[in-house]
Amino acid sequence: MALDSNFDVSEMFAARESQRSAMHTRHLNEQFVRVLKTIGYDVGFQKGQGQYLYDRAGDKYLDLLSGFGVFAIGRNHPALRQALKSVLDADMPNLVQFDVSTLAGILAERLLEYVPYLDKVFFANSGAETVEAAIKFARGATGRPGIVYCSHAFHGLSYGALSLTDDPNFRLGFEPLLPGCTPVPFNDLAALERALSSKQVAAFIVEPIQGKGVNLPSDEFLPGALALCRKYGTLFVADEIQTGIGRTGKFLAVEHWNVEPDMVLLAKALSGGHVPVGALLTRKNIFDKIFNQMDRAVVHGSTFAKNDLAMAAGIATLEVIKAENLIEKAARRGAELQMALTRLVPGYELLKEVRGKGLMLGVEFGAPKSLRLKASWNVLETANKGLFCQLITVPLFKDHKILTQVAGHGSHTIKLLPPLVITEEDCNWIATSFDEVIAASHKVPGAIWSLGKTLVDNAVRKSA
Repeated sequence: MALDSNFDVSEMFAARESQRSAMHTRHLNEQFVRVLKTIGYDVGFQKGQGQYLYDRAGDKYLDLLSGFGVFAIGRNHPALRQALKSVLDADMPNLVQFDVSTLAGILAERLLEYVPYLDKVFFANSGAETVEAAIKFARGATGRPGIVYCSHAFHGLSYGALSLTDDPNFRLGFEPLLPGCTPVPFNDLAALERALSSKQVAAFIVEPIQGKGVNLPSDEFLPGALALCRKYGTLFVADEIQTGIGRTGKFLAVEHWNVEPDMVLLAKALSGGHVPVGALLTRKNIFDKIFNQMDRAVVHGSTFAKNDLAMAAGIATLEVIKAENLIEKAARRGAELQMALTRLVPGYELLKEVRGKGLMLGVEFGAPKSLRLKASWNVLETANKGLFCQLITVPLFKDHKILTQVAGHGSHTIKLLPPLVITEEDCNWIATSFDEVIAASHKVPGAIWSLGKTLVDNAVRKSA
């Protein structure tokens, strides 16, 4: 039987939407469904437009997760949709494999215009795949086995990438991991030099701003790290998977410190949110050591990496970012939002700091000094380190329709990663909502601390 040409997946979505949790519980990740129900996030989102999400009741939410940084240009941008439609309508000869992709050539050309000191691009399907490629390229180009990374880093969850991620919550149960991978403290040049001095390290890989915690480098760290890499013959790899494509108010975050890496890793925002794509940008002399003769032309690759839809999504994303001046807007809007939230700090003893660059911001909370708050704080910390932040994120979601989350396991920092298209009105919405929720968190007893008790009880029941 031939498939009806009017086959409509959106109708299927509408017909089965009410069963989404049941289907995931039965066929996919039951534990994640339990998490959503525990914190009250199971509202059934139906639609996304720009920086906004709409639930099954029709309520509008401001999205400060943006799919973990994927939707830099907002959800369902019309230019992106048209780009993808034009590819499908053209019946292009996609993934011939024994041919080269025109659209991949165009996207590579346009990416390198933003990073003119690099020469070559390798496309992959995700950020983690670009990390895997960087490990292989670094070892292949230098002949060295070692990879150095920073503590508290997050580079992905595939085996090589996980080997560069020292969070035990991710590593537990999956070791042993890739040998030769050594962590050094973030912002510690002396420790980095000790690690590189053996001259056995192929690459130092670093997030210019660490995603787990929104940890910023000192002004000396990245330039100093690059100098050490040059001194010891180590390649400098900038993981810009989350920070790149305008997120921090520059095309690349390393531009804030005038650093020119040997490799740059991109993904997330480059996809436009529809078709996964990752890109490794590097120097010609590195690339040519990997693909150094015809019988090694396919020594590394990925079946779907240069598919036409992914390439079109990347091209359209760059076009939107340029046409709408989103990099400049991220810098300006981020500075305004950071200032508005920083003004709250003196008024609340639980609020410690607001930090970041552009529209990658961390709102950090910490232990109170007053006795009336200490007891409640200690109960939460004893039950689950970092649980206090859920007392902020849950009311933000439930009462103020703002979607955000903590910046990592056991973290006291809430990360804001909104689409770069947010408006002044959105920033006022954020600042006002944070002010009200943080104010409520200083009232003991109160509704927020009652919520804390509920979360502690749930944690106890789960561990029993």
